[in-house]
Amino acid sequence: MAKKITKTNPNLIKLIRTLKRKSSQENVAIWKDIAKRLEKPTRQMAEVNISRINRHTTENDTIIVPGKVLGTGRLDHKVKIAAWKFSKTAKDKIREAKGQHLTIEEILEENPKGSNIKIIV
Repeated sequence: MAKKITKTNPNLIKLIRTLKRKSSQENVAIWKDIAKRLEKPTRQMAEVNISRINRHTTENDTIIVPGKVLGTGRLDHKVKIAAWKFSKTAKDKIREAKGQHLTIEEILEENPKGSNIKIIV
């Protein structure tokens, strides 16, 4: 029996279902992992500051945050970041560092196998 989704945001519900479907189609565990993390209660969802991303990544890394990216800290290299949500400050700082901010759907389209993606929580 499938686990009942208790989320109320229709976009998030659709994303979780899409991730699970893609995980079984491509036989890739990363999308199922991200879906499970997004199913958690909102208060338990990841909130990652730019400073943490800066510490745990190198130039041209692709990362995914199953939650929200916040703008505290500094980003001094180019990275591609996919997340459920971004604060305005975080988007600005990613652009300043010549990086990219994407939705999880966009990274799913771009990289269906999920290769070379780091999860940061």
